[in-house]
This record gives sequence, structure tokens and C-alpha cells, in this order.
Amino acid sequence: MNKRLIVIAGATGVGKTDTAIAVSKAFDAPIVSCDSRQIYSQMRIGTAAPTDEQLAEAEHYMVRNKSIFDSYSCGDYREEALAIIEKLFQTHEYVILTGGSGLYIDAVTDGFDDIPKAGEGVREELNALYESGGMEALLEMLEKLDPQYYERCDRGNRQRVTRALEVCITAQRPYSSFLTGQSRKLNFDVIRILLELPRAELYERIDRRVDVMVAEGLVEEARALHQYAYLNALKTVGYRELFDYFDGKQDLETAIELIKRNSRRYAKRQMTWFRRTPEYQHFSPRESDKVIEYIKYWTA
Repeated sequence: MNKRLIVIAGATGVGKTDTAIAVSKAFDAPIVSCDSRQIYSQMRIGTAAPTDEQLAEAEHYMVRNKSIFDSYSCGDYREEALAIIEKLFQTHEYVILTGGSGLYIDAVTDGFDDIPKAGEGVREELNALYESGGMEALLEMLEKLDPQYYERCDRGNRQRVTRALEVCITAQRPYSSFLTGQSRKLNFDVIRILLELPRAELYERIDRRVDVMVAEGLVEEARALHQYAYLNALKTVGYRELFDYFDGKQDLETAIELIKRNSRRYAKRQMTWFRRTPEYQHFSPRESDKVIEYIKYWTA
């Protein structure tokens, strides 16, 4: 029987972890996280990383296993994740890949061409543009040079936006054009599950989850990391808004509301990304039993 990689994708807050654990128990399948922020050990609350109790329910990999001080790219993730997946397939018929980072998922399942390094002076020019015009200036340029990637990228992530622009400028072609190749033949089948909720319900869940994060100590976690705000890992929703609060740019209530708003916007971009892949089978996070039955049917 062919080995099967079960991809469980979805927007932030939709309920991927609980579904993945249910599927893991049904198929004795270890879980490999595909979240570009939950890999950092110092960012547990703000990334809604699986709790210790959830980690104990199923075998997990690539959760809280990196430091914010590590230099870590999508290419690094692909190589490490594939190595773990291939090793797990030596003793398991199924492995689960779950998370909301569409770029990371696609890197594992679809591969990508060799992406060129930045041309000489390009990064310096983009840094200067950021200093003069902020993220708005970078995003305006990205929308012109690569509207496809602009629509689905995390627009609050300066590192990814800058990297995409570096490629656009250096290669004289859109960054998104490098994300469609197959750089490595996979020796396993891929089953794609996409979890969805009505938009209003998803947004309500996101808002409630932010309130829970705050109650669990998000502000204190962010305050401890404030001195490292310059690191790329921390230029993300849930932290940058609180850093502005610490810097006196806004009050705490405003910062929390902005976290909710920006999380909702990020969720919308995530779903835009996932829906462009027709191979995903769509389910509600309340339909774990149906997900399990679909996987059984798919593999029969």
C-alpha cells in the first residue's frame, strides 16, 4: 500500500489541531505541524500553539522546536519536514501535515523551482524603501510586480514581502511563478482536507480566541519579547500590535482590537490561498467523523 500524507489545512482559529488529533487517533498517524510561527518556542500563546495536553494526545513534530533567534526559511522547512515525514513513513502508513501556512504546505506537497538569491544591492534598496514608506510602500510595489502573490501573502510579514520583492526584481518575473514547480518527486500520496466555517462564525471564533490568549498571558509574553521586536519571527499578528502599545503608539484596548482585525484579515487571505487548489475536500471542523470516513474511502 502506498504511504499517505493527510494534509489538514484551514484558516487560523478554525479548529485544525482538534481535527488532526482525531484523525491521528483513527489512523495511528503522527502529526507534523506546518505553521510558520508555532515552530518558535518563545511564542506559545500568541501563535495558539498546541497545548501540552494536546501534544500528549498524539505524536507531534515541528512544534515549538526552534528559537526566534534561528534563521529559518520556507526552504529550510521543506527539507526538514520532508526528512521527518519520510522517516515516519518507515513505521507508519499515514502521516498528518497540518497548519495554516499555505506556502509551507505547498512547499512540501508541490515543491518549487530554485528561487534566485537577491541581486546585489536589492535588499538594501528595499530596506531603504521600508524606512521611508513602511510596509505600505513594500506592499504597493508587490501588488504591481506580483498581484497573484500579493492577494494571498501575509501582508504583515515584512520578511516574506521583502523576499518576494527581491525575487521579482532580481529575476524580472513574479515570485509566485517560482511556486509551481516540482523540484522533488514524492514517494507518497497526498490527501487534502480543508476545514471551513461560515465567515461570521470563523471571525467570532477568532475574536474569542484572542480574548483567551490575553487571559492566558499574551500581553506578558509579548512584553518579554519586546526587546527582540526587530527579529523577523516577531513581525507577525499578535505581537507587532502589542509592541506598538509598549512603544506608546496606541492603548491596550486598541492593540487587542487590531489583533482581532488583523487575524480576521489574515484568515481571509489564508482561505483565498487554499481555495485555489481544487484537490482539497472541504469539511466543517465539527465533521471529524466524516473526515475519517472520507480518508477511509479515499484509501479503499
